[in-house]
Amino acid sequence: MSYLDSIILGLLQGLTEFLPVSSSGHLVLAQWLMGVKQPGVTFEIVVHLGSLLAILVYFREKILKLVHSIYDPKFSQYRPMLAYLAIGTIPAGLAGVLLKDFFEEAFSSPKIAAVMLLVTGCILLSTRFAPKVKRPLSSGRSFLIGIGQAVAILPGISRSGSTIAAGMLLGIKPTEAAEFSFLLAIPAVGGAVLLEFKELLNIDSSLVGLYLCGALFSFIASIVAVYLVLASIRKGKFEYFAYYCFAIGLLGLYLFR
Repeated sequence: MSYLDSIILGLLQGLTEFLPVSSSGHLVLAQWLMGVKQPGVTFEIVVHLGSLLAILVYFREKILKLVHSIYDPKFSQYRPMLAYLAIGTIPAGLAGVLLKDFFEEAFSSPKIAAVMLLVTGCILLSTRFAPKVKRPLSSGRSFLIGIGQAVAILPGISRSGSTIAAGMLLGIKPTEAAEFSFLLAIPAVGGAVLLEFKELLNIDSSLVGLYLCGALFSFIASIVAVYLVLASIRKGKFEYFAYYCFAIGLLGLYLFR
């Protein structure tokens, strides 16, 4: 892997992490096409850290209020959101621990990533059937959204796409579903990092600079992606990303037939 490869993959991951088009699917396909496949998922974890930092920066005010709500009664109205985030994290946490080897094996198959991109397209199109009557977040709805996040561990299934779509189909206001999806990424990515912590400690010293470079460009692209997703939702164009997923998925199936 060269620094140019790291920059390209970092930008790709950052843009696709929050755009509903699957960052993992794009990374799998891109690394195979570029011939820079890294062993395991360590590089993916490092560039995801760049996306995590982007979310912490973008939603810093909301996150600080959530933290303050733990011990300051003046912010008690934010405590339910903490509970919803915890509940929504449970499915992905269990899936990550119990099915870790299965998911890692899936990352080695570009064909699986291509097929799952087609599935993501169908998920995004399903938002056309979102109910008109809007409902608030609840424990039950948070758990169902979390199931969408668990399924999205598979390469090609968009985490943001599946969780935002799940929220919209459950009747949650699209912008609120998007914000919940972004905040839900914090424990999800943090948990993934913990699962791979030993691998991160064993990164070859010659690769540290390359990996950090990828993380930096992932951070920059992730900030841009958050703005783009929120803008598309406000304009009612969220489902348009489905056609992109169909195109990339079919291209992947053709290239890796």
